[in-house]
Amino acid sequence: MYGAILGDIIGSPYEFDRGDKTKDFPLFSRESAFTDDSVMTVAVAQGLLDAGTDAPLEAIAAAVTASMVRWGRKYPYAGYGARFRYWLRAKEPQPYNSCGNGSAMRVSAAGWLYDTLERTLAVSAATAAVSHNHPEGIKGAQATAAAIFLARTGSDKQAIRDYIEKTFGYDLGRTCDEIRPGYHHVETCQETVPQAVTAFLEGESFEDVIRTAVSLGGDCDTLTAIAGSMAEAFYGLPEPLRLACRERVDPEMLQVLDRFDAVRKERP
Repeated sequence: MYGAILGDIIGSPYEFDRGDKTKDFPLFSRESAFTDDSVMTVAVAQGLLDAGTDAPLEAIAAAVTASMVRWGRKYPYAGYGARFRYWLRAKEPQPYNSCGNGSAMRVSAAGWLYDTLERTLAVSAATAAVSHNHPEGIKGAQATAAAIFLARTGSDKQAIRDYIEKTFGYDLGRTCDEIRPGYHHVETCQETVPQAVTAFLEGESFEDVIRTAVSLGGDCDTLTAIAGSMAEAFYGLPEPLRLACRERVDPEMLQVLDRFDAVRKERP
């Protein structure tokens, strides 16, 4: 989860095409702060932990919904889209056929907590469908969680690329240099997740993935959160960046991160 949160924090000053589309930028500045991406990443993680790894999908969906609502109302000005803000305020939140990239940026915990790829795909779909139940919204969450699962269980990048292309039909044929010039702020899964996967595949270290993702521009806090979640699973996380992340989130978020790490370390 640190990878997703760091991607959000590092990418946040450059969201809405405010960056220079370069990899040469300070990782942290006064404007580096967590947004809705981190809030919902923590919320989904807490929901999954509260439900338990063996819970039925219906119970997982209920726990994730309750956690997302609680965290969203705790941080009402974190930067949510208009329709998601309405979802958070609803008495009984219902999915609204969104294909937005929010389903992918918040899913990283599902890539770590389960023992099989099949279970990972099922749970990631459940976390998406509570709000983003459009097929593309579900696909974006599943592709992100699958890449994390494959990376943490030893797959190389070619195997991850092949699986994502074959299973989800994303076009990963363009390089970042080809994507970068015409890429702009867009908030759909189908126009964010493939670009995030490409940044992960091209990056040569955790930090290089982060810098590559930010350099693409667009909705780069979310894009970098997605790419960063994959990079953490593949490369691990440099300790200075882990500490920098912990310095920039609130104590209640740290409690969830610590609980998540404890549960993750207990699993194979």
